[in-house]
Amino acid sequence: MPTKNIYHHDIEEIISLRHDQGADYWTTPDSRLLKGSPFSAYDCAHMLMDLGVPPSDTILSAVAEMFLDTWRPDGRFKIYPKGGILPCHTAYVLSLLCRMGYQADERLQKSFLYFLDTPYTDGGWRCNKFSYGRGPETEYSNPLPTLNVLDAFRFSQYLNNELALDRAVEFLLQHWVIRKPIGPCQYGIGSRFMRIEYPMMGYNLLNYVYVLSFYDKAKDDKRFLEALKALQDKLVDNQLVLEHVSPKLSKLTYCKKGQPCEIITARYHEIISNLHL
Repeated sequence: MPTKNIYHHDIEEIISLRHDQGADYWTTPDSRLLKGSPFSAYDCAHMLMDLGVPPSDTILSAVAEMFLDTWRPDGRFKIYPKGGILPCHTAYVLSLLCRMGYQADERLQKSFLYFLDTPYTDGGWRCNKFSYGRGPETEYSNPLPTLNVLDAFRFSQYLNNELALDRAVEFLLQHWVIRKPIGPCQYGIGSRFMRIEYPMMGYNLLNYVYVLSFYDKAKDDKRFLEALKALQDKLVDNQLVLEHVSPKLSKLTYCKKGQPCEIITARYHEIISNLHL
């Protein structure tokens, strides 16, 4: 583990919790890899990379292997020991492993094909699980899983070279207009969506604009530019200030509510770089 990183103390704090759920690497004895947010194996891998820990680090390599061990030959990932294999779970894992540099792995290549073969009629992706009941709004895809799928594909050879991805981008851009909660899990665009928050992997304004900024289909679209303007309106001295942080992260110094955050501001500047502005 690097010792000269300016975020060394925050890194050590996150690592100190690695056994808190009963097993190593922020997971449970039965390997529920998404349990315990914001200190699940999934969240902690993202946060450590946010803090500059390289994916080649021993701990992150072990986390990656845990997720890779859940891969199935059809391209999906089974990250819970019981229950079905949901597309949203596969999207979470695929995007994380791509960020960790595994996008060329033949298993992940099969996962890309799984998603290219399974879009819903509106171009996004969804799970056939209706936790909130059924209604007209549930006939849409789920926005966050769709955003996570696009986040994974930005690392792939399919980026800006695949009609199915353009259709998924269009679905998310259309949600900027619809705004109401849609999909079986009912993701909406309201006051909570508009907050600058950390961790930033959820369905929120920063993550939405960030992922879409990699896609040519979105870059000149009026709806995307409106979302970008809403994000820019939140800048204070060219920095993004955190408006919501999980209370469980209170011991970490780099992500304090009401304060500028270097890490999320860097994400904003990456958006600007993607747009060549």
